[in-house]
Amino acid sequence: MKNESKLNKFKKMPVITTPRLKLRRMRVEDCADMYEYSKREDVTEYLLWSPHPNKSHTKKYLEYIKEKYDAGEFFDWGVELKSEMKMIGTCGFSSFDTANNSAEVGYVINPAYRGNGYAPEALLEVMMYGFLELNLHRIEARYMDGNDASRRVMDKLGMRYEGCARSSLFVKGQYRSIHTCAILSDEFIKRYLKTE
Repeated sequence: MKNESKLNKFKKMPVITTPRLKLRRMRVEDCADMYEYSKREDVTEYLLWSPHPNKSHTKKYLEYIKEKYDAGEFFDWGVELKSEMKMIGTCGFSSFDTANNSAEVGYVINPAYRGNGYAPEALLEVMMYGFLELNLHRIEARYMDGNDASRRVMDKLGMRYEGCARSSLFVKGQYRSIHTCAILSDEFIKRYLKTE
């Protein structure tokens, strides 16, 4: 996958739909929805960022994201629950390794909407886009030690556990162990696209 073609695809962020969800660009109008979960410490406990202190901070973040979208430099979708027309989280690519044709994915769901299968539903579509539209060879996801809910999403979608980098990340004043799961394109296609 050439870097230029990846950037071109994301300059006009594709809209992806499932029966329950719409994955689309985040907008400044999503400020209240995003702040509802981004202000919570239990949401950010296993993430690299800290809780948003106020709605103004969230609004500035979304304004910054708009610039990144326009430049083709942001690869995360807002996850909208179609029945409520409400953004309940985000899901997308956090980074690309173009030399090795791979990417890392991440996701966040508002705790009020957890337990309904929204994270795996959104992530499946992101992975489908990665393998079929971007022709990736490998997609991985990482989670901090203790984030069992995130690991369950990875397991549900057929990602294989590959190991732990012990105390490898210093975040929020402490060293955290980081676990990695991944799936390869042939494994994904066999699991989701082969019809017998």
